[in-house]
Parts: sequence; C-alpha cells; structure tokens
Amino acid sequence: MSGNAMQTAALAGVPSGIQSAGVWTGRRQLFIRFAGEAETATMYTSGALVRELSKIAGRATFHSLCAGGRDVLGNAPFLAEALTALKPQLPVMLDTDGQRPDALSTLNGLLTLVQVTIPFVSDPANELALETLKVAVKDGYRHALVLAPRDETPDPLMLRMVERASAVSKETAVVIHPSPAAVERGGTLERRWASLLETASSLHANVRLILRVPPPAGLR
Repeated sequence: MSGNAMQTAALAGVPSGIQSAGVWTGRRQLFIRFAGEAETATMYTSGALVRELSKIAGRATFHSLCAGGRDVLGNAPFLAEALTALKPQLPVMLDTDGQRPDALSTLNGLLTLVQVTIPFVSDPANELALETLKVAVKDGYRHALVLAPRDETPDPLMLRMVERASAVSKETAVVIHPSPAAVERGGTLERRWASLLETASSLHANVRLILRVPPPAGLR
C-alpha cells in the first residue's frame, strides 16, 4: 500500500458464520459487515481490517469471504484498498442492495461473485438493483439476483424481475427466498411458492427457491 492515508469505514465487525441468503446459502463465511444505523460500529482503517482478516482466516477454514451490511458500495474505495492489500485466497462475494451501480467498478477485478438483493421496497430501488446487475455482467463477475419478497409482494412482480434478470444475462443465478411470514406458519410453505417456482423456471433456466438460514447462525 502507498504512503497515503488509509481509507476508513465503520464496521459492525468481522464475524464468522453461515451465509443466510442467496447463492451461497449455508456456506461458512468470514464476513466484512458494514454497520447500519442501529448497530454498534467500530472504525477500521483498511490496514487494520487486513490484519484482522488475515488473523482469523489463518486459524479457521471458510468457504469464502463476504462483504455486506449496510451500504457496502458506499464504502467501495475502502473495500478496494483492503482487498488489494489482502490478496485473499478465498472467493470474495459482494452482497449488495444494488443502490450504487456506479460504485461497483471501483472493485473491478477484486470480486468473485456479485449478489444483488431486491427487497421490493420501491420501483426506483428495483431499477438501480438491475443496473448494478448489468455492471456486474459487464465487469465479468459471476452474478446473482436474490428476490427477498415481503408477504404482500405480488407474484407477477417477482416474475417480472426474473424475466428482466434473464434479459440482463442468461447466466444470472436467481434465488427466491419465501417471505418470512410464509415460513413462520408452522415451518410449512403454501403451494403458491411451488407454482411461483414453476412459472419462474419457464422464464429463466437458473432459478432456485431456498429458505433463509435464520439468525443467530445465519448472517448477511
């Protein structure tokens, strides 16, 4: 690294745990978690993060490294500086809501998988998420779209997002997580989800329906 001042960021920690959502659901990962507003944050320099990651990775086995948490691409320069210095031996996944598509190229060449999660909060948010997916394709990353619907999210809207993800790239891995309310009903799923998957699979070849790994074991 150069002699210039290091980038800094507020992190909720560098925990290890099980990935709760998306393509690598169930994998044991080492997480870089950027802090949300309600979380206790610790300021890290990129150098301090590299030392912490190296120490933890040296004493345990992980499938991959996951950069996630709140507004991860808002901290793209920090993350780029840390990953450049770390030169990780593990695959690196970026887990993002996709609201900063222009920032993704800051990490060009440093990632293995870009996972864009759509929480169906608003149409503009969905559009930006799809733009981020397009940048991931352009930059040559493995890419995934994770649909995290609410209980009231209509099936046609989810199917439209599957169709649009397929138009972005036939290589997009699409993961649909049933809404939390659906899973809470005795641990069973309504037949609606089987019908949804059947229709989604007719629109795009690579679609999976996966239940989340709940906390505290499951992390994002």
